Amino acid sequence: MDFVDQLKQFAKRAESLQGTVQTEEATKTALIMPFFSMLGYDVFNPQEFTPEFTADVGIKKGEKVDYAIVKDGEPVILIECKAASEKLERHDSQLFRYFGTTTAKFAILTNGIIYRFYTDLDNQNKMDTDPFLSINILDIRGNQVPELKKFCKSEFDIDSIFSTASELKYVHAFKEIFTSLLENPTDDFTRIFLQCCYSGQKTQNVLDKFRPLLKKALNDQISEMMNDKIKVALGSSGGSVSVSEIKVPESTADTEPPEDDAPEKKAPNIVTTEEELEAYFIVKNLLSGIVDIHDITYKDTESYINILYKANTRKWVCRLRLTGAQKTLIIPDENKNDMKYQLQDIYELNQHKDALIDVLQRYL
Repeated sequence: MDFVDQLKQFAKRAESLQGTVQTEEATKTALIMPFFSMLGYDVFNPQEFTPEFTADVGIKKGEKVDYAIVKDGEPVILIECKAASEKLERHDSQLFRYFGTTTAKFAILTNGIIYRFYTDLDNQNKMDTDPFLSINILDIRGNQVPELKKFCKSEFDIDSIFSTASELKYVHAFKEIFTSLLENPTDDFTRIFLQCCYSGQKTQNVLDKFRPLLKKALNDQISEMMNDKIKVALGSSGGSVSVSEIKVPESTADTEPPEDDAPEKKAPNIVTTEEELEAYFIVKNLLSGIVDIHDITYKDTESYINILYKANTRKWVCRLRLTGAQKTLIIPDENKNDMKYQLQDIYELNQHKDALIDVLQRYL
């Protein structure tokens, strides 16, 4: 079994256990130790995977970090654990204190679902404030897999990871900045584009006038690029998606929902992923011979993407739950009962073409 398959298998385990592990100790046993075992470490060998590793801080003696991965008798990775039900905000300060007192070059803060990887890029022997890599085990992105694999025992090389960490840090920062600029172009950002196509003075009124046009142009361009990519994947035109259908995430820093001190109801956190859009176009293409392709639409929710006939939520053709760990196709039978099919990948949707057509024809 290759590393990607191991990750998928572990993600399914984590998803099934997430709601049942309530304490830190249960999280360690059910999720965190199996995770590092998957990476190839002997979690039952204290000479390699040391529990309650002593990391004295100043005059405070006996301070302990939950685990340390040890190589040649020295700690190389410190691991601080929290319960699966806990958010990781405000817990990195504890790990920050431990980091400078040991020879460890990396530190990991985790609740068994989210894994944040830290090092000392900014100041030597002083843990960075922000992680250079943050992974949600239930939604691992393709570009994160090779970075995580570098932490496998068989692959682990301090210099290699450290050199990559700097790149990851700035790539992540650039993504955050770009996401922010897509939503709210700054004056300086707007001025860059105007320099190339507007010869008049770039006064504040001019910047304010062109700001919404720049936002629309950038999002339209991303939409068109995404359409082109999906069309290539489908091998046909398959339709298009408008900029209004693209949801730009507010931040890519973490995949955890933000904490609210107040109990007010949170706004829906709906992000239409590229995989969901690609699946939508696959279904759209499968049904193109039955109805006008523009009549097949979608409505996204926090839990699934709903593919509809003529934007009517009562006339749904199928629903798709697509996570890094599990992909499920849901088709209504004649009594509107859910029939669920597990998919290895979204291209297996082609195998359900007849069933999808049957549903659509009931609405005609």
